[in-house]
Amino acid sequence: MEITINNHLKILAAHNSITVQELLHLEIPEKQKGIAVAINNKVVQKAEWETKIISQSDTVLIIKATQGG
Repeated sequence: MEITINNHLKILAAHNSITVQELLHLEIPEKQKGIAVAINNKVVQKAEWETKIISQSDTVLIIKATQGG
């Protein structure tokens, strides 16, 4: 399956379907606090991460909050 994550093409060969939560575990294995996710320019609420399926050719934006000024 090919998807775009933060403007980079990603091929997930072993996955026919993947949830947002599963993708985050692959991309960001550390704690997942301060993260926002959008699929095809629509924000996915954290409560939906375990059930929201990412499809072939979707565009995913993952934003991690950082401290600083």
